[in-house]
Amino acid sequence: MDSKVAAAARNRPDHPALITASTTLTWAELDRRVDAASRRLVMLARPGERVAIVLGNSIEFVVTYLGVLRAGRVAVPLNPGYTADELEYVIGDARAAVVVGERATAAKLRSPTPPCVPPDLAGPTGDLPEVAPENLAVLLYTSGTSGRPKGAMLTHAALAANHEQLDAIEPPVVGPDDVVLLAMPLFHAYGLNTGLGTVVHHGSTGVLIDRFDPAASLSVIAEHAVTVTVGVPQMYAAWSQQPSVRSALGSVRTAVCGAAPLSPDEAARFTAATGKTIIIGYGLTETAPVLTTTAVSDRTKTGSIGRPLPGVALRLRTAAGDVLWEDGTASPEEDLAELDLSVADSAGTDPGEIVVRGANLFAGYWPDGEGGPDVDGWWATGDVAYADGDGDLHLVDRIGELILVNGFNVYPAEIERVLDAHPGVAESAVVGVPDDDSGQRPHAYVVSALDPAPTPAELQVFCAGQLARFKLPSIELVRELPHSVIGKVRKREITS
Repeated sequence: MDSKVAAAARNRPDHPALITASTTLTWAELDRRVDAASRRLVMLARPGERVAIVLGNSIEFVVTYLGVLRAGRVAVPLNPGYTADELEYVIGDARAAVVVGERATAAKLRSPTPPCVPPDLAGPTGDLPEVAPENLAVLLYTSGTSGRPKGAMLTHAALAANHEQLDAIEPPVVGPDDVVLLAMPLFHAYGLNTGLGTVVHHGSTGVLIDRFDPAASLSVIAEHAVTVTVGVPQMYAAWSQQPSVRSALGSVRTAVCGAAPLSPDEAARFTAATGKTIIIGYGLTETAPVLTTTAVSDRTKTGSIGRPLPGVALRLRTAAGDVLWEDGTASPEEDLAELDLSVADSAGTDPGEIVVRGANLFAGYWPDGEGGPDVDGWWATGDVAYADGDGDLHLVDRIGELILVNGFNVYPAEIERVLDAHPGVAESAVVGVPDDDSGQRPHAYVVSALDPAPTPAELQVFCAGQLARFKLPSIELVRELPHSVIGKVRKREITS
């Protein structure tokens, strides 16, 4: 990625690279600042050592992150909103040599080791090493099954591969003349590589927003004639309700949504409000992050996550290991036709776990690579999907959230879709709870959209018209649900 900064500085030195509320930085200026940062970082950490970055969406974050990559060190972007406990765990787990953060971050740290330095990185400078594509570039911490986050190890090659895969899409999703809204947190894989990485890869322009506000962000989009928005469902839902949305998004050519499922209803509301459709993407931190998109299938189809990117092979697999469906190939020498599975001969499939292979996959979890791709390069995502008759994929749920009722599979997402369609429901979250008779049963936490709220009995009658009896949930009304920074409901916090 760093070589792309230098290339943009050579090829279009005066083209805007980054725009904030107070500053515009050209590619030549950005390259100079990255070079200075990298030469200071080599004096703070040895080759391959980890540098924790605890900064918001800012020029300082971008300069530090790209400087770490140029210096041949490993970036560990972290949420500035982390508590002292959360910071202590991740910094310790990564064995970071240095922390780059503001004064507020330094105040949270319980020990002066590792040192916390400000983002200007003043100090002596050193020479830069050669950085190989296979070298580790970034540790991105993602939720672990144990409740503790795990560091996904992404190499320089994996980060670059995802952009090469996206480049193979026709017509292109993003190009060098685009102005891209960077409102997603840069410490998250989606904001970091799909957002910032795309800007760097194409030498285009990124408009940084640190805190999302629907009305203020629309003003920024209009002011800077943003052409590409990279967002999550909550952003598009909030924009849809703004009276100025159609005119404010007049310059937008491409609207991309990922990181969490976008409901067909929300997609329809956005299209009705703006006249624009949303390209849906699906991926994970471990895949740098994009795996599938409606940009390679039907860009107007709602409810689908599309098909695999060029260069990504994807299978739907049963618990017994049988392949239900396959699309794409990440290995030219392998003849997948022997499986006799293709879009053409698939009239729709049963749900199966998504298993993938491609050059964008991570190298396993820190520090020893545990949990990475198998010897043939395949990695099981833990997500469940089915392919429809057109060969387009639809997410069902996470394997870990599957509820077994008398041995029958119940997917929480199916129940949540029904509940969320009720006019009195703002959002819902369904989990499995123990049951003496059936082993487990679904239990729904529901946030009301009305006052007075619908009663649990009313919602159960509504569900009964659309769900089999064994899928019917018990219902509990709550004021709110806990969310991650990208809008996903934290189900573990509900039940803990």
